[in-house]
Amino acid sequence: MATETNNTAAVEPDAEHKRLKSELRQEHEMYLRALADFDNYRRRVDRDREKTAVSGKRDILLSLLDVVDGFDRAIPYLSASPPSVAEGVRAIHRRLLDLLDVQQVKAIKTVREQFDPTLHEAIGTVDTDEYDSGMVAEEVQRGYRLGDEVLRPARVRVAR
Repeated sequence: MATETNNTAAVEPDAEHKRLKSELRQEHEMYLRALADFDNYRRRVDRDREKTAVSGKRDILLSLLDVVDGFDRAIPYLSASPPSVAEGVRAIHRRLLDLLDVQQVKAIKTVREQFDPTLHEAIGTVDTDEYDSGMVAEEVQRGYRLGDEVLRPARVRVAR
């Protein structure tokens, strides 16, 4: 009987050791999954934060483009204004354009370019011999890019 007791005692520590190893492996796998989940969460939050910042910047830049459009429409009529007023308006216009340039906002080329629906919004056609069919003949509203992305398409009339 003493032999049986020693055998059982020898088996129990070995089984306990295997059980503990198995639990440790499971806990380690859970830890690695939690670590990977947290890393994915952190990347998703960073990506969302960046998208939100770009979206906010885009909204502000679009509002500034409306102001620039107003200056573009007003500048041809400055000849009737006193020279000091005309120069002040031109200076503000240049400052706005410089601000857009710093933010990597660039005007889209239009006239004499092939119509591209990703860059241009056609608002009409023009009968002309000066341009080939499908070429942009007239720019109604300037379009802009923010880096490689179209911020606002150019509104144009296309030659037919």
